[in-house]
Amino acid sequence: MIEVLAKLGRGPVFLAGEVLECVITFTNPLSASSTSASSEMLAWASAQIHCQFHTSENRVTLPPSDGSKHDVQAENETVFVPNRGERGQCILSTPPKILFCDLRLDPGESKSYSYCETLPIDGPPSFRGQSVKYVYKLTIGCQRVNSPIKLLRVPFRVLVLHGKAVLPADAGLSAPGPADALAFSPGLKDYQFPQDEAVAPSNPFLEEEEGLKKDSRLADLATELLMVATSRRSLHLYNISNTRGKVGTFCIFKTVYKIGEDIIGTFNFSEGDIPCLQFSVSLQTEESIQEEFQRRRGQPVSFSTHARHQEACLHTAQSSFSLPIPLSSTPGFTTNIVSLKWRLHFEFVTSGESAGTCLVRGSQSEAVTWTGVEQIEVDTFSWDLPIKVLPTNPILASYVSQFSSTNSITI
Repeated sequence: MIEVLAKLGRGPVFLAGEVLECVITFTNPLSASSTSASSEMLAWASAQIHCQFHTSENRVTLPPSDGSKHDVQAENETVFVPNRGERGQCILSTPPKILFCDLRLDPGESKSYSYCETLPIDGPPSFRGQSVKYVYKLTIGCQRVNSPIKLLRVPFRVLVLHGKAVLPADAGLSAPGPADALAFSPGLKDYQFPQDEAVAPSNPFLEEEEGLKKDSRLADLATELLMVATSRRSLHLYNISNTRGKVGTFCIFKTVYKIGEDIIGTFNFSEGDIPCLQFSVSLQTEESIQEEFQRRRGQPVSFSTHARHQEACLHTAQSSFSLPIPLSSTPGFTTNIVSLKWRLHFEFVTSGESAGTCLVRGSQSEAVTWTGVEQIEVDTFSWDLPIKVLPTNPILASYVSQFSSTNSITI
């Protein structure tokens, strides 16, 4: 019996373009109850990263697969197929890397191997939607002689940067192109680092490989770009009105956020002509399938609600809300099959009467009690405000990840 343990050193969340490092340990355990201990042999072990694409058959027409399926593997087959038995299609994979050949482990002996691979920058982010799923896994395959291949799968999450981050002129970042805009591609591979590395703070007592240093700088740069892109504030005022008149105003200071941030907005009903009885604000994602992959033409868009605030506001001059963006949610993205967008969905319930008729007097005595009417004519209407949601520091997202950094099997 051999125990195989795979551990992701930094956590189960990464940015596209980062280097994933996993330490894989093979152990021949020494059991106290065993009377005769013997050495164990493994013929080979290999590792590979792949992304599986799942779809809902009721909503999506799956594009044809380029490769053949490998759902069944023969007992004596030595071909490493990391997505064997997986649902859907393997749309992305890295070249397999051999960890060893002919490993012999004595009782109580362990051997560890380090697997490093740069995550592709042209892949989709990890996503579990109602119609589509993109799932990333690191698969370790190992085999005894004349035995079937055993697979250890290590799921992890990938965040992808895309689009443009508009920076102020004094942002202090060096980049090609205009000073007021910096385009960053998935993985930030297009960023030109400054040539004067000598002026950067460094510790002469620590030696660091150039590849790991650059990878660390990519993650630091991504975090800095995201902070700059989401820290710019400007007042956005919106008039809330229906067909009968003005209800109030809504104020928000930015429309670009990172996952993990709180969305804060305020309402002012003091200048409204129409009394607002109740309002609700929902943080939603809009998952739409590209037309050529829709199962039925014109099928509806799928919505998911991540947070909601509801409040009764009759005779309230001002109110506010705070909605957290879950760290486990997926930032907005677009592929050739699916598009994910974020929005704030507002619903308002207004009175069909004037504010003075919304109350009745309960007593004619000196002590006057005011009570609400039992029935009132109301109008309802809704409004959607698009927002942008970007990734965050992958280390921060690792704290709430559903995946474990350590996975193991026994063969």
